[in-house]
Amino acid sequence: MKKQSLLFLFLLFTICSFGQLKQSQAIDSLFLDWNKPDVPGCAIGIIENGELIYSKGYGIADLEHDVQITPTSVFYIGSVSKQFVTFSILLLEEQGKLNLDDKIQKYLPDFPDYDSTLTIRNFIHHTSGVRDYLTLMYLKGRNYLDNTDVDEVYELIKNQKELNFKPGEKYLYSNSCYFMLAMIVEKAAGQSLKVFAHENIFKPLGMKNSLFYDDNTDLIKNRVFSYEKKSNEEGFNNLISRFDLVGSGGVYSSIEDLYLWDQNFYNNKLGKGGQSIIDKMHEEGLLNNGESSGYAFALNNGAYKGLKTVSHGGSLAGYRSQLMRFPDENFSVIVLANRGDANPTRKSFQIADIVLKNKFIEKPKEKKTEKEKTTNPEQKFTLNQLEGNYEIQAGVVLEITSKNDSLHVLQTWNKSSYSILNTTGNTYEIPNNSSIQFEFSGLKNDLAQTLKVFQNGNKTICKRKEKLDLSTLNIEDYNGKYYSEELDATYLLFLEDDKLKIQIANYDSQELTYYDVDSFTTDGGLVRFKRSNGVITGFELDAGRVTNLKFEKE
Repeated sequence: MKKQSLLFLFLLFTICSFGQLKQSQAIDSLFLDWNKPDVPGCAIGIIENGELIYSKGYGIADLEHDVQITPTSVFYIGSVSKQFVTFSILLLEEQGKLNLDDKIQKYLPDFPDYDSTLTIRNFIHHTSGVRDYLTLMYLKGRNYLDNTDVDEVYELIKNQKELNFKPGEKYLYSNSCYFMLAMIVEKAAGQSLKVFAHENIFKPLGMKNSLFYDDNTDLIKNRVFSYEKKSNEEGFNNLISRFDLVGSGGVYSSIEDLYLWDQNFYNNKLGKGGQSIIDKMHEEGLLNNGESSGYAFALNNGAYKGLKTVSHGGSLAGYRSQLMRFPDENFSVIVLANRGDANPTRKSFQIADIVLKNKFIEKPKEKKTEKEKTTNPEQKFTLNQLEGNYEIQAGVVLEITSKNDSLHVLQTWNKSSYSILNTTGNTYEIPNNSSIQFEFSGLKNDLAQTLKVFQNGNKTICKRKEKLDLSTLNIEDYNGKYYSEELDATYLLFLEDDKLKIQIANYDSQELTYYDVDSFTTDGGLVRFKRSNGVITGFELDAGRVTNLKFEKE
């Protein structure tokens, strides 16, 4: 038995390690909990000055057969796939086969026009207002792990009677747009996205283990399977996925292949060659008011500790991925994981903290003027003054509580929770993660009124949500069945233990929490009831990437 254990450790080291890096021990320490013979984990790649200077696998790719993760292991990369879609679109533009300002109906003539002009450009930058099909599938009661026909998804998208907003008015991420961009590639190129990307991207770059997976009966060599932790016991559940829709995701790839893709951004070898197409990939879309949408061609331009970043992440089933580039430093980090509790974005920043620590630019602290110090003196709030609910948008709330001299954050929409510690003044951070700051301000009635969350150069402002008077609430008004024509689905609302609950398809029922007059929140959603002559007639549902979805009371 001892001999076998030693053999396993030897294989883990010789197969999974690549390259020499003086900080390797510090990097490996980030993955100690995953570098075990009985848990899923991840593969990482660190690129500097054109070289894959470090790549390694931690944990197991296939728990049933004890297959280890290596840099050649093939992972599903989720929404990182979207940049291969946008590059395909730009190659077709280069070939004169489409224009970014073409109307969608030129390629998909049966798609509703909604009395608005929808263009390829709107789809690329998530400014279309088209409802997200993954959210719609969930609301319909469909499990994304199951195989779903392309035509069924397209019909579901087309069946929506309105957009979330007028095209170009705002940014809202929509997987529907990229699902349909894949259809547009097929129409313009005369071949599937899978074939087009293989012939024009993967094959020319030597990405031998990368493909758009549009047929779940196909075999994938060295495939990694995905897992989630069991909720109340040790071990993992196998998240078996038959999902094979492409565009919104769909790419399987490896660390070594994504290294080749990363390097093409510095010296483009595809299409006509040259950097003009690379420059366009980094251009952010514009809203109708001329402001940036904040989203380029499936790339997010950002900054971290004074350094420019270009990145995108992805997730589906138990797969998690992040490709993060620091272009001015010729440095990139790739993290591909096969466990649902992984946070590859955080891991990428932690790796950057180790390798780039001498290159970070300290941002000088702004000094208050004497007048500001007099009129707005610095006052540190107590933990009790910070407790409460802070609303990001209607129905999307951060719940702040205190315990043992620290604050606890609950993201009510996904039940994710973590502690934050005070760093200075009224600013807090997650321990060992300085990429996110929580800053409280605006003391009123002895309570902080505003929470600002800073992350990767972006600022989110959350306002305190006041407690409501429930004395006039008659909760029985809301009982009944409600039908959505757009989903072709019926929801049941009922009372259980004096609590209003909602039943969607065969999911576990969810409790509805009173939000405002005739409004309730559920996991990540807001239900707004309608009345006629005082009687409930239906409701509208906002659920993240789907808004104003109408239900009529039966």
